[in-house]
Amino acid sequence: MKNSELLVRADRLRVDFKTRDGLAEAVRDLSFRIYRGQTVAMVGESGSGKSISARTIMKLLPGNALVSPDSRIELLGEDITGFDEARMRTIRGKRIGMIFQEPMTSLNPLYTVGQQIGEMLLEHNRGMSRQQVRARVLELLTEMQLPEPEKRIDQYPHQMSGGQRQRVMIAMAIANNPDLLIADEPTTALDVTVQAEILNLLRRLQQKHNIGVMLITHDLTIVRQYADWVYVMQHGQVVENNATEALFTAPQHAYSRHLLNSEPSGRAPALAADAPEILRGRDIRVRFQTQAASLWRRRPAQYFEAVKGLELGLRRGETLGLVGESGSGKTTLGHALLRLIDSQGEIHYDGQPLHDKDRQAMRPLRRKMQIVFQDPFSSLNPRMTVRQIIQEGMLINGIGKDAKDREQKAILALQESGLAPFALERFPHEFSGGQRQRIAIAKAIAMEPDFILLDEPTSALDLSVQNQIIKLLRQLQQKHNLSYLFISHDLRVVRALCHRVMVMRHGDLVEVGDTEQVLTQPREEYTRRLIRAAFEVAA
Repeated sequence: MKNSELLVRADRLRVDFKTRDGLAEAVRDLSFRIYRGQTVAMVGESGSGKSISARTIMKLLPGNALVSPDSRIELLGEDITGFDEARMRTIRGKRIGMIFQEPMTSLNPLYTVGQQIGEMLLEHNRGMSRQQVRARVLELLTEMQLPEPEKRIDQYPHQMSGGQRQRVMIAMAIANNPDLLIADEPTTALDVTVQAEILNLLRRLQQKHNIGVMLITHDLTIVRQYADWVYVMQHGQVVENNATEALFTAPQHAYSRHLLNSEPSGRAPALAADAPEILRGRDIRVRFQTQAASLWRRRPAQYFEAVKGLELGLRRGETLGLVGESGSGKTTLGHALLRLIDSQGEIHYDGQPLHDKDRQAMRPLRRKMQIVFQDPFSSLNPRMTVRQIIQEGMLINGIGKDAKDREQKAILALQESGLAPFALERFPHEFSGGQRQRIAIAKAIAMEPDFILLDEPTSALDLSVQNQIIKLLRQLQQKHNLSYLFISHDLRVVRALCHRVMVMRHGDLVEVGDTEQVLTQPREEYTRRLIRAAFEVAA
């Protein structure tokens, strides 16, 4: 890319954070280059400084961050290091666009997607009329290949799937034709087929507009297919950088080799032949009202059927994987089985019927049926210490004889989850993504459950931490004879953890069977398509 225009030149970046224990190094002596039309990937484990580097360019660091006066950032030859907030606002969204990891938390739930994209346009184009704004938003939604853009423009974020929300985020990021696009884990929460669609869309946009892309990701398979140059980060500094194929073919640094060898591995432990059934769902149906009835217009209520008469069984000590594209009904089915949402059909847990129980009647069973969510940063209360987070459920459910006993149980849950007791004193924001997921698992384990719903628990984690969490879940399952319902879009993780797998599409069951059999000898074309998307990208 030497003949291309240099977009970003960063030299000697150093970022520290003020903490109660003094200064913590986040980025140190970091230098990198991004050229027009080039995709530069920043890879490394959680806490390596990837996202901090991007946020330093955008000047979106928290208040306790300290940027060294020796740091220097140039955008198209202009030194922007000393720009104040007012001047940075003229750059953000105009010359630099950013796609954040989780669109559901980045998009405002109170405004339609059209209003939010339009706001981005008006911020940098004050003279645009309402008609011009709407026309440009429709043009962007069409370019994002969203179906029925005329309908989508007036929808709210919660009315869209994860892939559709991510397309809206990309539309906002490129609305003003930026020179640089920062994509911070843009496909983390997406299934493999949507992931490929989003990445191909980004590539087409890059070629069409000749923009530079800074890709931050933990998924090295994506890096190999889409990046031109790679910077490998460890503990806040670059340990190796090279052209993508050269780095993957012959990595020079031991840490680079460690990352490349961190694919999910192993298989689910053997299940006892006489293991009893702990959960059974029969003819499970879930529907959501999409439009209220209108007597005036003589229009009946309209409904969307999210789960269509599914049946499943789960044995004690077994892991059942639920896979399928966004909107297939995986999470809806999981929530229905835990009676977190209304459903029709029969649900039996450990011999007890749940389908006829109201919220009050379900409370005694809640401690035995736990859930670990995809994003622990959203599910852990930021105002509570780890001690309070873990012990909250114990207090509500009467676990532990006294405060001392609860403290010991909380410490044991942390240790079983791979964290030291000193973590009890700290808050969620003081931990990396992998550590926060361990806290979420410790919170569930402290309740002494028999069954855990794991809803995409590894999707936001880098490969090496993903492997650690898989091994941890296996160990906990064997020690406590736990049953898991594992929802995931990553078939490599499913292969490493699950005994059986159910494939879902549009609320229907497509295929079910032993994991290895389904992944190596799928009967249905849809399953084959999922497998191709997962493993061909990984090849």
